Amino acid sequence: MSSEGALERGTRTPRAVSALRAVAAGPDAADRLRRTLEQALVFAGAAFAAVYTPGQDPGLLCLAESAGVPRTLYGIRDLYHASGGSPVAAAHRARCPVWLGPAELAGRAAARRVRSGDFSLAALPLPGEAGGCLLAVTERPDGFGADDRACLALIAEAVLGPAPVRATDGGELPPGAFSLAMDTGRIRVGDDVLGLFGLDRDAFDGKVETLLGLTVPEDLPSLMSVVEADHMSIGDRELEFRVLRSGGPPRWLRLSGRLLPGGEGRPARLVGTVADASTLRSDVTDVARVQRLAAALATAGTVRDVGRAVVAALRRPLRADRIALAELENDRLVVTVLDPPEPEAWPEVWRTQWRTEWPDAPVRAMPTLAAVLREGRPRIWPPGSTALEPALAEVGPGGLAVLPLPAGDRTAGACLIGWDTPHDVSPDERALLTASAGLAGQALTRAHAFDAEHELVGMLQRQLLPRRLPGLPGAVAVARYLPSTAGLELGGDWYDVIPLPDNHVALVIGDVQGHSAAAATLMGQMRTALRAYAVEGHPPDVVVARANRLLADMGGDLFATCAYVDLDMEEGFAWCVRAGHLPPVLRRPDGRTEIAEAEGGPPLGVVAQAVFPMSPLRLTPGTLLALTTDGLVESADADIDEGMAHFAHALAGADPAHLGLVADALLGNARRSDDVALLLVRYDGMALRPLRESWTVWRVPEAARHARRFTRRTLRSWGVAADGADAVLLVVSELVTNALVHTDGPVRLDLTLVGGKLRIAVADASPRTPVKPTSIGWEATGGRGILLVEAVSAAWGTLPVSGGKQVWSEIPVEGRSGAAEFGV
Repeated sequence: MSSEGALERGTRTPRAVSALRAVAAGPDAADRLRRTLEQALVFAGAAFAAVYTPGQDPGLLCLAESAGVPRTLYGIRDLYHASGGSPVAAAHRARCPVWLGPAELAGRAAARRVRSGDFSLAALPLPGEAGGCLLAVTERPDGFGADDRACLALIAEAVLGPAPVRATDGGELPPGAFSLAMDTGRIRVGDDVLGLFGLDRDAFDGKVETLLGLTVPEDLPSLMSVVEADHMSIGDRELEFRVLRSGGPPRWLRLSGRLLPGGEGRPARLVGTVADASTLRSDVTDVARVQRLAAALATAGTVRDVGRAVVAALRRPLRADRIALAELENDRLVVTVLDPPEPEAWPEVWRTQWRTEWPDAPVRAMPTLAAVLREGRPRIWPPGSTALEPALAEVGPGGLAVLPLPAGDRTAGACLIGWDTPHDVSPDERALLTASAGLAGQALTRAHAFDAEHELVGMLQRQLLPRRLPGLPGAVAVARYLPSTAGLELGGDWYDVIPLPDNHVALVIGDVQGHSAAAATLMGQMRTALRAYAVEGHPPDVVVARANRLLADMGGDLFATCAYVDLDMEEGFAWCVRAGHLPPVLRRPDGRTEIAEAEGGPPLGVVAQAVFPMSPLRLTPGTLLALTTDGLVESADADIDEGMAHFAHALAGADPAHLGLVADALLGNARRSDDVALLLVRYDGMALRPLRESWTVWRVPEAARHARRFTRRTLRSWGVAADGADAVLLVVSELVTNALVHTDGPVRLDLTLVGGKLRIAVADASPRTPVKPTSIGWEATGGRGILLVEAVSAAWGTLPVSGGKQVWSEIPVEGRSGAAEFGV
């Protein structure tokens, strides 16, 4: 006994023949080719189908017509060289079909432009001497089966191989036609189109913005998705929208258009017609509805976006009262969208699970639904059906449709559609439901992958940036990073705050060219290199110059920009170095803002021996210093100078007392086509300024005694009590002696007193760090110095300083006691 699925497969080819005959017997309409291609979506399980024919240049194969989801999802192009290695060219030349699965496609160069490679491709030659081919793509795990291939062969034979349509700039347009230049936005329209929009020929300025301004605001996003080139692909598009009228309700119009590719000296053009939708046949079998749903699902980035697109596509044509879309996770349905959203509009089992923004309902509470999901086939119950449990019956008392959402070899979720009044589902409505279920299931799978990849990208980006900013003496710093929403690739923007000795801090912000894993990797390398060179004690210009040489020597094809500011917290003085980056913006305490006049050098990695000049900056307490990347101040409709002026103006009106709020306000209107980094530092000045003295240690036999003598005089002048003198003098003696005995070159002793803590630092010319011995025998005559320093110090360590090192120790001290003074 044959199953229903086997019976369906056995009758598929005769049904395809009947459908193709019906298309051929119909009127000779302009959309006959598209209707022929749509049969590949229905009978061959294709997600995309297209016809390529030789163009005006015989060496090129041009896309003449397409149907299904946007071709960009699969990396398919408008043009292919007839002599190239593409499947389109191979089928055209050899006059035989080409069948490629995911494994064969993964090895091709075009696979790099595809978000997911889990699809199969077929290219079949067209009959006739002109040549050309039929191209089809499916996301089924097993690719095109035998019946699918037979249906594709029938469709290829039914294609007449039209020549690609070319746009013409001159000539009169038919009354209901239009022609839009995609580069300038200039549009030519017929008189009937102007009448539908309520415009006179003399009053129309020829701009598409004028027509868009007359549409109902709610319909403008979907209309923009058609008239903007970035959202279009070659082929026909249809859309219904409303226009405002001075009297009466808005008028429904239908746009039918095709994007035509540009050529040498010619822009791409959108050509088509606009008609009154009330005079046209409108029913649920309109393929334009499925195409609009496919286009909406193709751009749906999240699972929730998928649900909203399904509701928007089905609610109106089906006149449904309730639609729910839910993902299947183990034995639970995680609800993505409930429409209407009010809990009281849904049965109790759904309402009790309404705990969060993402409610869920257990499948085990609805056995009938569980059975439908196991079978994987749509089920429709008539009004008043007694076979439904209350949890489902209350969703659709006038009729219920349950659509499992297939995703390859599994079920991704379910879509429930209910009616309150009796509703008999027609065959046309069944066809719309079936087509929508397949598209929604594939979109859910892509959205899951998108969400997972987006989370991974975010995690990697966070790991490459500082987890938290250090506390600064005399200043407060906050930073923000916003990834781009234009894609999932890693960005190259970064920031850093690097504490340096002597109450200095380095403020760094930068941007690596491009958005990719390579850009993010280079960003991490540049951030690490700048931090390492800064901690070594080099001046700002040397730090940036060394990072530039490092990047140039790496031999990559990417470059980076950065701004580096070395700020002295004690004096409020800073040196700024720019490498192709935006200058800092300063907000003075009185609210005035200024863009720092900091001379700049080339980007990092462009010229190996580049010079990076230093520019001085003076900061008074209360000054706010802002560093940002170009993603915040540059856009397609505003140059960078204008963006910097707006940024400075916004900073002038900010309250520097709350830096976090200031940063959030500055990023509130950020354009997310590029990632953005922002670093804000408010300089307050140090409340307690340290006392400093230095001594150059000469290499003489009594050098250690002279260093102790200098230390006694300094502590006495600072009013430090003599109680801790022995520990201080011991540390000075040991560090100076070690430097003289184990190194060559100059030795310097620095003393710093701040907040009851004395810092002793001895700098020498050797980069070798002192090694603390692990064990010392009783007869050893040396090696105990570092152990003594560690024993009497609250903290100690070493720092690299310009080719050498600095060994430091911190010891708590008290003010003058009056009982005793340091002896000489």
